[in-house]
Amino acid sequence: MRALLIDDERRARAEMRRLLEAHPDVTIAGEAANVSEAKEMIARERPDLLFLDVEMPGATGFDLLDEIAGREQTPAVIFTTAFDRYALRAFEVRAADYLLKPVTPERLKAALEHVLTEDRSEPQRLTLDQFFIREGERAWMVRAVEIKLIEAEGNYARLHFGENRPLILRSLQTLQARLDDHFFRANRSQIVNLRWIARMELEVDGAVRAVLKDGTEVIFSRRQSQALKERMAL
Repeated sequence: MRALLIDDERRARAEMRRLLEAHPDVTIAGEAANVSEAKEMIARERPDLLFLDVEMPGATGFDLLDEIAGREQTPAVIFTTAFDRYALRAFEVRAADYLLKPVTPERLKAALEHVLTEDRSEPQRLTLDQFFIREGERAWMVRAVEIKLIEAEGNYARLHFGENRPLILRSLQTLQARLDDHFFRANRSQIVNLRWIARMELEVDGAVRAVLKDGTEVIFSRRQSQALKERMAL
């Protein structure tokens, strides 16, 4: 496997190089000290694996994953960080492993065994089948199938599931890149889970009005109405 080392600390990258010398089945294709460098290197080198730090100047490792999500071939990710507080979010983006610094040879070996035994024959996409959601003092672990609607509120997104309406700091574009194909962009401010649609009605202008199982109504834009009709063979 061809790997990239992405960490703003030169010594941390050097230590990872040293540890990887014991693993000849992993080749280091390059190093990056920040997200900007990493994006260029990922596009150029097309690595199979990222050793990715979280906290870096300018942008985080999660920001990098947001930007490369949805590409035809997404590399596996092993987070390497000094902080344990990001572990749940790493679970959200389905990272292969989460290594705390200083990384031990035993933990690195276990992480690589996990990656190397994965089926990489099909293109990978970082999709969410579960969300860990926190709003203030409240937190939920929610399956994607339970989320019926996502609405934009400025730079935030409000998720609708059950009787809950938490607001999270994510854009619709970022979330859409991580969601499965059952989530459909209805218009500029709403994403609908198609599994929650009870019925659809055509407006005079050809737009689709969807009524969800809880009675919520969503009007699809004309462009997205056409795309929905083609998908649903209406």
